[in-house]
This record gives sequence, C-alpha cells and structure tokens, in this order.
Amino acid sequence: MALPDNPSGCPGEEPPFPEIVELNVGGQVYITRYTTLTSVPDSLLGEMFSRRSAKGLARDNKGRFFVDRDGFLFRYILDYMRDQQLVLPDHFPERGRLQREAEFFNLPELVKLLAPRISKQNSLGDEGCQSDPEESSPNTESVRNLATLGAAAAACAALVQGGSGDGKRSGFITVGYRGSYTLGRDSQTDAKFRRVARIMVCGKTSLAKEVFGDTLNESRDPDRPPERYTSRYYLKFTFLEQAFDKLADAGFHMVACNSTGTCAFAHEQTDDKIWTSYTEYVFYRE
Repeated sequence: MALPDNPSGCPGEEPPFPEIVELNVGGQVYITRYTTLTSVPDSLLGEMFSRRSAKGLARDNKGRFFVDRDGFLFRYILDYMRDQQLVLPDHFPERGRLQREAEFFNLPELVKLLAPRISKQNSLGDEGCQSDPEESSPNTESVRNLATLGAAAAACAALVQGGSGDGKRSGFITVGYRGSYTLGRDSQTDAKFRRVARIMVCGKTSLAKEVFGDTLNESRDPDRPPERYTSRYYLKFTFLEQAFDKLADAGFHMVACNSTGTCAFAHEQTDDKIWTSYTEYVFYRE
C-alpha cells in the first residue's frame, strides 16, 4: 500500500516547512535553513516555524515569509540564531536598536549580551567627566596641574551639554549637487538660477544615517555596513538649505567647498547659454 504524500497523515493539511526557507524582513531577502529558524525554540521565529502548518503566516507577493521588522539589523539576529554567539563590527552604532529587535524576537540571552555595552555607553558622559580627577589623585602633581584639570572638567561639561556624550563621533560628510542656470545675452542670469536635480551624500554610512535619517535614499548602496564609506547615497529632497539645517542640528560645520562650471548648450537665435555646475561642500564635526 502506498504511503500518503503528507507526512502528517492528515488530509487537507499543508506540508511542513521546507528545509531552505526564504524570508522577507522589512524588504530585505534572507535565505536560511529551517533548523536555523527553530534553533531557539522559545523565540518568536522558533514558534513561528515550529507550527504544523504555514497557514496564518504573512507572505509577500513572491510567497516568501514576511516579517515587518528592520531588514538591516535582522542579519545579526540570524547570525546569533546560527551559533548563539554575538559578533558585531567595531564601533557598532546601533546596539540600542539591535537590543530592541532582540526583545521583539524573544531572544533573552542576546538581550543580555547587548545590555552591558548599552549601559556603559549611556553613562559615558558622566564617567568621562569623573575619570580625570580620579586618575589624578590629590597629590603634589595634581595640585600643580589644578588649572589643567579645571579646564578638562569644563571641556567635559561642555561636551555633555552639547550632546557629545550621547555617542556622537567626529567625522566628515561631503554634500554635492549638480545644477544648471541660464545666462542671457545681456549677461543676466535666469531668475531660477539654481536647478538642483539631486543632492549626493558622501561619507561614513553611520554618520550619514544619523544626520539625514529617513530623508536619506540608500537604494544605490543598500547593504553598506555602518563603518564603511559610500559615495552613492543621495537625499530625497532637493533643497540645499534643508541639508545644511540637518547638518547644523547634528553639530557639523562647513570647512571647505569647491565648484566647477561648463557651458553645456548655447541657443543659436537668442545667444542664451545653459551652464551646468557641480559643487561640493565639506562638513566636519569635532
């Protein structure tokens, strides 16, 4: 007698999950083993894929299982579920968000691994101010350097008040744009002098995301790690002043700029000339 194709033996029930599972997490596609997703039984993923049927699980239009969470950070969730170890890049800037993802996926051990570093970073501003007088005990040398200690304490207090104690780091961001303008016969410029097609952003990925947030278009370089550099990001708006405001709010100051221009088109009858230009502004935060 032939055995039924359905391993569960229940007519009408969907077959179990395949050995290779495709996931769509926040628009990012992941392919992994079924055993990886069930490696932590009490986790959210473990419960989802331990069901006897896939009914009730959300899918995208290509049939992949869909999870509405941060697709970039999910790679670290998946790495942890493979071997229950936490490995992050140096100076990883999104530990707080990753801890929140670990809590959502019900991974308490991963939450514990992330929590000590977060606690230390959150108190970094206070610890930094206290470390100077503690390291220099009240001896003759510290008395002689009292003025230096006072200056260091004042600088530390200024950093905390200015927001540098919240994990912000120094670095450069370059903003560039291509524009065009019309120069008429009488050397009069068109009223719509600056036509900006796209504002490009170059620099470290983590800094660009910190400054521009949701207004940053990462579609041309979507998987760039936080500590790597990119020149392929651009902004979703075309107002330079808006970009400058965001940089100023984040503590950046312009330190250099340059511009070039070429005549791209000359009208035969009116002598009007269309000029194109490329301009870059370099910003720095100490």
